[in-house]
Amino acid sequence: MLIRSARTLSHWLWENRKYVYLLIFGVAVCMAIALAIGKAYQRWDDREDRGAIALDDGHFSEDYPLPVYLDQGWDEADSLWYYNTTQGSGLIPYDFFLELELVDSDVKLRDPKIIDQYRYLPQRDSFFNPDSLPVGFVKDTYENKDYVGYTCAACHTGQINYTDESNTKYAIRVDGAPAMADMVGFLTAMEKSMEQTLSNTAKQEKFVEAVIARNNDYKNKDEVLEDLKKWTSTIQQYNMVNDSDVEYGYARLDAFGRIFNRVLQHVINREQARRLMLNTVDVEGQRLISPEQANLVLEGVNKYLIGNQNFAIVWERLMSPEPYPNLSEEQLELFRDKLFNEPNAPVSYPFLWDIVQSDYVQWNGLANNAGVGPLGRNAGEVLGVFGILDWYVEDPGFSLSAYISGQKKKKKIIKFKSSVDLINLRRLEDHLKKLKSPEWPEMFPAIVKERADRGELLYEQHCISCHELIDRNDWDRVVIANMSGTKVVGTDPTMAENSVNFKGKTGNLKYTYQDTDAGVTIMGEEAPAAQILTAVTKGVVVTPDADKNPVRQRLDWLYMLAASFFQNDISVSIKAGNYEPDTTSNPFQSLLAYKARSLNGIWATAPYLHNGSVPSLYELLLPVKGENDPADGLYRPEEFYVGSREFDPINVGFKSSGYDGFLYNTKIKGNWNTGHEYSSRRKVLKDGTIIPPLTHEERMDLVEYLKTL
Repeated sequence: MLIRSARTLSHWLWENRKYVYLLIFGVAVCMAIALAIGKAYQRWDDREDRGAIALDDGHFSEDYPLPVYLDQGWDEADSLWYYNTTQGSGLIPYDFFLELELVDSDVKLRDPKIIDQYRYLPQRDSFFNPDSLPVGFVKDTYENKDYVGYTCAACHTGQINYTDESNTKYAIRVDGAPAMADMVGFLTAMEKSMEQTLSNTAKQEKFVEAVIARNNDYKNKDEVLEDLKKWTSTIQQYNMVNDSDVEYGYARLDAFGRIFNRVLQHVINREQARRLMLNTVDVEGQRLISPEQANLVLEGVNKYLIGNQNFAIVWERLMSPEPYPNLSEEQLELFRDKLFNEPNAPVSYPFLWDIVQSDYVQWNGLANNAGVGPLGRNAGEVLGVFGILDWYVEDPGFSLSAYISGQKKKKKIIKFKSSVDLINLRRLEDHLKKLKSPEWPEMFPAIVKERADRGELLYEQHCISCHELIDRNDWDRVVIANMSGTKVVGTDPTMAENSVNFKGKTGNLKYTYQDTDAGVTIMGEEAPAAQILTAVTKGVVVTPDADKNPVRQRLDWLYMLAASFFQNDISVSIKAGNYEPDTTSNPFQSLLAYKARSLNGIWATAPYLHNGSVPSLYELLLPVKGENDPADGLYRPEEFYVGSREFDPINVGFKSSGYDGFLYNTKIKGNWNTGHEYSSRRKVLKDGTIIPPLTHEERMDLVEYLKTL
């Protein structure tokens, strides 16, 4: 029967081949026109100042003039498109963000000086940004509602302030550089603003009136208050779920810990949640939630998937009075700790130049950059920065997302509907191909050639075996990640350990088969969070965009996959370096490592090491003080301040003392400044050759050379 049908179809196609060819040609032409229009649209915003503004009396008493840009291969239109291109993030309703005021103040949360306080970058209006949102904040529309969301630029755009010897001030924006942002502080301020707007009558009336006056998504007070309660609860949950004993401060975030938690929140099913409730006990071992209460809390919740809205209901019921459990905040934290993993490994925001040309990305080489790898990586990132996840359960049948995520034999399957904008993620990846590392600015003290020449020899001796030199202008460059096991490099292992050790409930993914580099595994009741995330992102990537009609859904999907394969020059390869390989018993063992990569533009990426635990390049070349080291030696600082953008061109880093910034304590696990001491102590080579530690002058020579990269 199938063979006869196939022959009939083949015959029909051959008989009508002229029309089939015309159809294929027409589709190709339509796609080409659409791509051309899209490329042209990207050029429509080309303000000469790229929307940047000068700021008087900024945070930490830092005022700066109109920022300037270095030559990184992008022009004005390139930067502005990058800043303002949505990736599908929905933090809170857009009108709410525009009208929210600070606690006990009539100053807006989005006021430029408040934005600067949390070290985001204020902007003025432009074609793509009519409401003067900060760099990396954007209006996103999903299912006919407007939200404010994050773009890549929020975490990957830097600014350096510098005052020269004549007291002339400069501000330099560096596209793709690590941000100085304090996301946790900003979201905490947002939560408090929303709470007070709900509880304070005068603030509430003012807010409601202002939101309705915008004449967008809300027509009356009840609609505004209903959504305000919902989104206040959402931000409260997010902040509580991701609370950590390790404070992040400025310039870093435990992004993966938070992504893992968001995925676990959405994947868990009703029975798994019930068992976690019954296993939640206080310090005396007493059960906090009875079976009857657990049943009440989960009443009406889907058997196969709790999902976004039901999780909010469950969370609220756990704190509600009898007959619900009426848990205190401290007791709720005990349940939280059963379900989630503490995101206690903040890392610096990585710089983005050469990311498209890299074979493996993320600090521990978690993501292979070949094929559709970048699409999965970026989709996972959007899950962490508030992509709206409207996952739902349906009866089995052919579903590509079910097949790809391993659910093809399940009684029910999860459909991974979300706000993630896959087409824009593909475009952003392609856009980053042109981005180059920044070169040492001409307004900084000139590089001393004699020192740099001596430093180059030291680089050959101490650094190049791990940190390959590349030419920023080579169109065919490939950046090879040189992996070093955590025991080899000696730096703080927390981020790498968490990527391997964090686990979570698998929900409907239980008993599904999943690929790893060491072979196929089957997931049980619990599985590594990284593996659950991989399965979920596969499902998200092949799920059509809910906001597009069926024809455009399929055309966009075909373009996205074709571009991922044909525009990606990176092929699958084995990781380079000295690390423990994956095995069948430890299929994620290779993640217990950190990546060394080329250091072009390294001068613009302070503070240093993966967790930002060393303030300057010079101090990175110093040893960590050991128990037997003399007290009067030179060592990496055990404490320093983070948050200033004032640049030190001699030691190469930001100002780290003399102001009231975030006090970074390197004695806390997650903050350790240990390891990577290759040139700071005596080294004995395999042949017995002894290489003494660098002297002060040699360190200065090496730093001078690093400025040239």
